[in-house]
Amino acid sequence: MTEEPLVVCVPNFSEGRRADVIEEICAALSAPGATLVYRQADAEHNRLDTTVVGSPDAVRRSALAGADTAVELIDMTQHHGGHPRMGAADVIPFVPLRGISMEGCVELARAFAKELAEELEIPVYLYDRAALVPERASLAEVRKGEYEGLKEAVARGERLPDFGPHQLGRAGATAVGARKALVAFNMYLSGTDEIVAKEIAKTVRESGGGLPAVRAIGFAVPERGCVTVSMNLVDVEVTGLPTAFDAVRDLAAERGMDVVDSEIVGLVPQAALGPDDVAYLRLEGFDADTQILERLVSGERGIATQTIDGFLDALASDAPTPGGGAVAGLAGASAAALISMVCRLTVDKPKFEDAWDRMREIQAEVDQARGAFLALADRDAAAFDDVMAAFKLPKDSEDQKAKRSQAIQRAYEGAARVPLEVAQRAVALMPSATAATELGNPNAASDGLSAALMLHAAAQCAIANVRINAAGLKDETTATSMVAEVQALAARAEGLLADAMAAFDARI
Repeated sequence: MTEEPLVVCVPNFSEGRRADVIEEICAALSAPGATLVYRQADAEHNRLDTTVVGSPDAVRRSALAGADTAVELIDMTQHHGGHPRMGAADVIPFVPLRGISMEGCVELARAFAKELAEELEIPVYLYDRAALVPERASLAEVRKGEYEGLKEAVARGERLPDFGPHQLGRAGATAVGARKALVAFNMYLSGTDEIVAKEIAKTVRESGGGLPAVRAIGFAVPERGCVTVSMNLVDVEVTGLPTAFDAVRDLAAERGMDVVDSEIVGLVPQAALGPDDVAYLRLEGFDADTQILERLVSGERGIATQTIDGFLDALASDAPTPGGGAVAGLAGASAAALISMVCRLTVDKPKFEDAWDRMREIQAEVDQARGAFLALADRDAAAFDDVMAAFKLPKDSEDQKAKRSQAIQRAYEGAARVPLEVAQRAVALMPSATAATELGNPNAASDGLSAALMLHAAAQCAIANVRINAAGLKDETTATSMVAEVQALAARAEGLLADAMAAFDARI
């Protein structure tokens, strides 16, 4: 049986400080068929790095939704940070993972770039393998001068985009590309001589005449009492992990240094690691289930990929997660799927032609919402895991007690904010359930009402989880604000449910 093609998309956004904006972007990236497998916000760089894996079409839809949210919420005229940037949705590269060639990813990137420019009315540049001209193969060249410099150049009629308007607005511009998977690989060497580490890095990196497709820097790691050679392998088919390891090991040995251990930072494609490489490379802390890209969408993790029995078994176990918050997210996703069904039973049926346009709008809305709810279900479980981990932190000294207390408070706030978002989304989607009941195929009116009831249940369940976690907060202002918001959501949910029931009564 032929496996479904898988594409990796690594969107980077110019926001690393505002938690609410980061959450909205990540929620938008969660689309049916696409899994958000990695997210890291860096406040100093003011940048959000994400990774989405899925079918080519699902990843395309995910990237478009994420970019749409970023363009709406990020103003580049007010953006400052340590990382080079030129737009709200700064860089969106597509990477072939399985069952698709680089040429296929180039076609995907170019089609997506055109769609992005047309849908969001922003300038888009193609880079790396997708570049239309050789001088734009380098992302650094495309992004030269950053937002401010590029804006001035385009205003002069220079460095015009491949697609979209010939001017940069508040959302800036986006670079869309196709590239090979990049593997971040660090090797830790005995000794504390940073100059030697820098010499080894210079010798092995491509720009210094060393290994092709390798970038490397060397620096001291005082907290570990050693030095490291930190490498980016930009094409593991050209230079793989064992080759890079051997080169650094041999250069270190010539200088009287040993390899202490190594690590892969972040995610890695399965093809980059041979069966014996974990031991050979002396990898420490490597977790195949959470770091190998293919496994993240293979059904081995995440509520969206579990069987119903598997989820219910996990729910019925003595483990505290998944729990009520995850159930709330799953209820929201089920409701979104029900509304989508009503839409599909209505659109293109001649008897309901007057409702087609509205049903198509609702279908697009709920299909995105379904993925967002499933992502929230997973995030809820992870958030409460963070609470439990915080309580396990050491408390032997006053400093440890203070750090533990701070960690607990951060974790409680995170555990309250996730179900708060579930409740917000559930209540916001209830009018769509009512509209589907009112305008959709009357034979599916009960499904529209069922969706409204499920959204009401999702909201109430989520609200209970907000309240119990907010009760653990010492910050009374934050806790009071959260409780007041969920009380308002609860009241609105009651009114919206009454609307849905009235719509159903009118159809029977």
